[in-house]
Amino acid sequence: MIFNTFAYFALFLVPAAIVFRLVRPAFQPWTCLLFGAGFFVYFSLTQVGGAPGAFCLAIFIWESIFSRFYRPRSWICLVGIAQTILFLVIFKYWNFFTGLVCAPLGRNPLFWRGAFLPLGISFFTFEFIHYAVDRYRGTAPRGKFGEYLAFILFFPTMVAGPIKRYQDFRPKLIHPSLAWETDWRQGITRILAGLAKKFAVADLLTALTDHLNHADIAKAARWVLPIWLLAYGMKIYADFSAYSDIAIGSARLFGLRVPENFDWPYLRTNIAQFWKHWHMSLYRWLVDYVFIPLGGSRTSPPRVYVNVLITMLLSGLWHGAGLNFVVWGLWHGMLLCAYRLWSNWRQTPLASATVPGPALITVAGLRMTGLEPVGPPRPLPVPAACPQLCAAGEVAETRTVRRPNAQVTEEAGWDNPKHQVFSEHRQVPGEGPVSWCAKLAAWGLTFVLVNLGWAFFCMDLPTSLFFFRRLFLG
Repeated sequence: MIFNTFAYFALFLVPAAIVFRLVRPAFQPWTCLLFGAGFFVYFSLTQVGGAPGAFCLAIFIWESIFSRFYRPRSWICLVGIAQTILFLVIFKYWNFFTGLVCAPLGRNPLFWRGAFLPLGISFFTFEFIHYAVDRYRGTAPRGKFGEYLAFILFFPTMVAGPIKRYQDFRPKLIHPSLAWETDWRQGITRILAGLAKKFAVADLLTALTDHLNHADIAKAARWVLPIWLLAYGMKIYADFSAYSDIAIGSARLFGLRVPENFDWPYLRTNIAQFWKHWHMSLYRWLVDYVFIPLGGSRTSPPRVYVNVLITMLLSGLWHGAGLNFVVWGLWHGMLLCAYRLWSNWRQTPLASATVPGPALITVAGLRMTGLEPVGPPRPLPVPAACPQLCAAGEVAETRTVRRPNAQVTEEAGWDNPKHQVFSEHRQVPGEGPVSWCAKLAAWGLTFVLVNLGWAFFCMDLPTSLFFFRRLFLG
């Protein structure tokens, strides 16, 4: 990974941050632009080679120039979105999709043997699409060409995010923080925390996660399998959040703030809360540019569930080109749909008056985590009707958010109650306070379900199915 290399710090981060602080404000965006271009060229050449790297650079330049012609309600925005998606499909998903189409033949005559993945293409794609869509909606300013390229080429977030928004990033770029001493102290602290996660946690857990292959699973004792899977869940969190910490800390050296990406997701007590705190910038993007355009929750209940499944399927596919990633996305989509069904059902008079649903789920959750309930079951509070799928955090879900130079519309769905999809824990009239047992049970159930899903993420589909057969059937 680029963030733990000497070249990242010595050739780019430290020199760029110092120059950015020393030059006049008018030249600061150009500093980000020039160092970002150098970063892109250097690591493209070292990671994918000379000719592919040059081709990647040509595509990026074309996309950047083309996007300057975007206008509100213009067909050019739609063409830009289409070509951006086309580039992503060709480079990242060509062999996957052609393999599915040619599966009946038993071979793939369209297989691209020399396929390569351009540096940061997944994050570039989402930021290009965001800009095109928001220009079409009229919610993103055009800005100066140098400011726009600095936004796209800001190298701390180029490879692993967080995914930025132009209308949020541009004001910070124009007026960065002047408290350089505080920024450097906190930025370096955040970078060191990320490096510690990477080397002291993620890399050490690799010794356990390397066993998640068919041969080792076949030979292992059943009790070892959940330990390996749990280790992978901890590793991927430590790994990905470490890169986010380094990126956020690196941006802080410039006096810039980029979105947070993780907020202790494994401590959440339901699947909706987990997703509001896991890879938050990606989830916000999926809400604003996939879920809401599909209709959000303004449509019929069955259609809402379909929208959730499509959104989470694309989330899985974004992480990798494989059926296992599709299944992982659908797994989380089904969990979110089940959670919404249960939340909505608990609001009905029949549920409140008859079946102690929360108590039963508490008992089941406690037993899954190895605990036994004490005392008779009693009514417990449950999630009420769903606030927004948007993972922007609690503030963005409860009050209007005004973006700089942007007019929030109902169609954009930033804070529109019609688009509220996933629920918060709210007190239901007539129900008692939440006990620590209930919270522990809810956390345990969520933790188990999330970690079971990692089996699809870290192994191909046949191996993950074999893993579950060994885990549950012996």
